[in-house]
Parts: sequence; C-alpha cells; structure tokens
Amino acid sequence: MFPSLHDYMKADRIGDIAELKFKEWLDLHHIPYLYIQQDIETFSSALNKYFKGKRPDFMILLPNLGFIFVDVKNKKLNEKYKTFTVDSNETKKYSLLQRTFNLQIWYAISNDEYDFKTWFWIPVSRILEEGIPKYTSSKSKTYFFAVPPTKFIQISIDDSLDRLFSKAFLGYLSEDKLE
Repeated sequence: MFPSLHDYMKADRIGDIAELKFKEWLDLHHIPYLYIQQDIETFSSALNKYFKGKRPDFMILLPNLGFIFVDVKNKKLNEKYKTFTVDSNETKKYSLLQRTFNLQIWYAISNDEYDFKTWFWIPVSRILEEGIPKYTSSKSKTYFFAVPPTKFIQISIDDSLDRLFSKAFLGYLSEDKLE
C-alpha cells in the first residue's frame, strides 16, 4: 500500500517520491504492475540470497509476453559530466539475478527537475554490455557507472510502454550494435 505524497514528503525519502510518481504514470496508462515491498520478511531466504538485500521496486506485467522488473531511481544528472550515476555493485547483483533466472531488469530514472514527467529507462544488461566506464566516488569510495542520457530510452508522461519497446527494439538493431 502506497502512502500519500504528503506522507512521502514527511518521510523525506527521495526514492519513495520517485516510486510514487512512477506508480502514478503506470496507473495513468493502465499498465498492470506489482509493487515489491523492500523489507526482507517478504522474500524467502532462498530467494533473498540472489537479491542480496536489493530488489527492484516494480514488476510490470506485459500481456502475452510476461513481465519486466523495474528499479526506480530519483537521480539528478551530474552537471559537470552530463551523466547519471548508477551503483556498480547493485548493477552486478541485478545482472546475476537476471542471468540466473532469465529475467529482464531495467532502471527507470527521473527527478524533480523533470517534475517526474520524463523517465530515463535502461536495461541493466546494457550498462554492462556496452562497457560504460566505472568510477570511484571521491566521497563514498563506492564504484559507479557514469551513464550518459543518450544510452537511455527517454519516455515522457504522455508515452506508453509502446515507445519503450519500439525504441529498445530499434536501438538493438541499429548499425552500431551489429559491428
């Protein structure tokens, strides 16, 4: 059950606000989904070893196709380098989960600068497959990928999932993918 936006603002959880806005977009387009609670009690210990404490936020159901998992992020574009930072360890964990169970896991990123009306989507596998550089944060000393917006599929609040899948399909058939 989702708390109200007011409750999220009180909680001051930036990621939760993004999840609420993403849920609103899904509802606006009548896209069926399951919200995945983040507490460890909702998963078996056997499954939890694959998630390793991290799990996507939504399971989006696709009629006649199956489903995709989506991890929603509230991230700002790095002004100096014009990239979004994506946690390296989390991406590797999702990649392992994806390969082990033949799943599709995507990131969907937005923020208040876009008023959560534009979402940047990227499959976890693309971050690793394209050799996007990995860096170390000078503050936290953790590893991250610096992903330029051009690697993402941009979806506006008025777009449905049709745009996502047509762009994903066309993107993977482009000449630079076939070389």
